[in-house]
Amino acid sequence: MRPECWSMPDLFDSPPFWMWIVGFLLVLGPLVTLHELGHYLVGRFFGVKADAFSIGFGKEIAGFTDKRGTRWKLSALPLGGYVQFAGDMNPASEPSPEWLALPEEERQKTFPAQPLWQKALIVAAGPFTNFLIAIAILATFNLVYGKLEIPPVIAAVSENSAAAEAGLREGDRIVSADGAPIENFEALRNLVVPNPGSNLSLEVERDGETLNFDFTIPMIVERDRFGNEFRIGRLGVASPSGEVVPVGPLESVGLATVQTAGIMKMMVNGVWQIISGRRPVSELGGPIKIAKYSGEQLSLGWHQFVSFVALISINLAFINILPIPVLDGGHLAFYAAEAVRRKPVGQRGQEWAFRTGMAFVLALMLFVTINDIISLPIFGS
Repeated sequence: MRPECWSMPDLFDSPPFWMWIVGFLLVLGPLVTLHELGHYLVGRFFGVKADAFSIGFGKEIAGFTDKRGTRWKLSALPLGGYVQFAGDMNPASEPSPEWLALPEEERQKTFPAQPLWQKALIVAAGPFTNFLIAIAILATFNLVYGKLEIPPVIAAVSENSAAAEAGLREGDRIVSADGAPIENFEALRNLVVPNPGSNLSLEVERDGETLNFDFTIPMIVERDRFGNEFRIGRLGVASPSGEVVPVGPLESVGLATVQTAGIMKMMVNGVWQIISGRRPVSELGGPIKIAKYSGEQLSLGWHQFVSFVALISINLAFINILPIPVLDGGHLAFYAAEAVRRKPVGQRGQEWAFRTGMAFVLALMLFVTINDIISLPIFGS
């Protein structure tokens, strides 16, 4: 093949399907494994025996049993994973007759026998591990590349933009937004970009005077090089060139923690915008869309791909701490109720809650999967 047959736009417009699969496995495989490993290691620390550690659901493809009696296995459906602790035989994690019949010594190694605070720590360890992964990735980037400091000064104003219509000018310095101090341009961007349609009040310093401007942040629908649409807020102002400042190990971790919290806040905000109708439900994504984005980010290089891994890790943590029965957050909600009531929620009540939670999760998975399929290019979207 002649060299001129290759062109960068063609290479990046649509990654091959195999790259979707590879990207998907490279994203979810390690993240799910480490999530479940968080549960496993904390459980093992407290002396709880694990009967099974599975990556994926359904029929076992391959596996082995270690000397502690734990079955480590790879299962057919690669959409998650689980750790099956001894004695944890029903969705509500309630004691069963089989558990009550165990000898006392063996029973003490099971999950239901543990104190409430230990069970809560075991359950919380999975999402917490995902947060740690994201913080580790972002901290590494901060340490290697430093942080970009951009003063909150307007370098240019686009014609016919919301900023131009309101009267903002080049050289204006943003002092605060909605009463919160703005110390750098990134803080302003984080308020504007994820919040199209929201009201925003800016306090601006100009020639020694303090001026106030009120906006409704307009939406501009943008497309990336792969044709994906993103609904973002934009005022129509440009930032000045910034300065890259090196950071040390401790500062890089602190900055990564703040960045992770900021991403988490944007996710919560995005979900609320979908629930309230300010964003379309088509923005919800399932496994097919994750595979598509994984392949696209992998085609852009390892830096972009690893950044995407950090984003998905935060997403997994966020989803798992939602107070929905069958998810980690649902278990934690029941433990919190038990701590307040000084007795567990009734087994029948827990079973119904977990059935309802399972039905909701399955319905949501079906919905987002259909949503993913409809959004594929073959349907003209």
